[in-house]
Amino acid sequence: MKYIKSTRKDFLFKKSNYKWLFISIIIIIIGFILMSGGGSKDPNFFNENIFNFRRIRLSPTIVLIGFVIAIYSIIKSPKK
Repeated sequence: MKYIKSTRKDFLFKKSNYKWLFISIIIIIIGFILMSGGGSKDPNFFNENIFNFRRIRLSPTIVLIGFVIAIYSIIKSPKK
């Protein structure tokens, strides 16, 4: 049996794919940071800030945009 020796090792993705994936991870982290907070340490006090625009609408949208960019970075084929 003859073995074929391959000396060239290519990455699965190109540099632009990794760049877009890194950008998407940063965007997802920013979305989760915006989502945090608003709680109260006192169980008898209810903080209304937990239902503000930033935590309910903006940050989940940013997280979803980050996931869409991550999917794009995986699916994107390199130009030949």
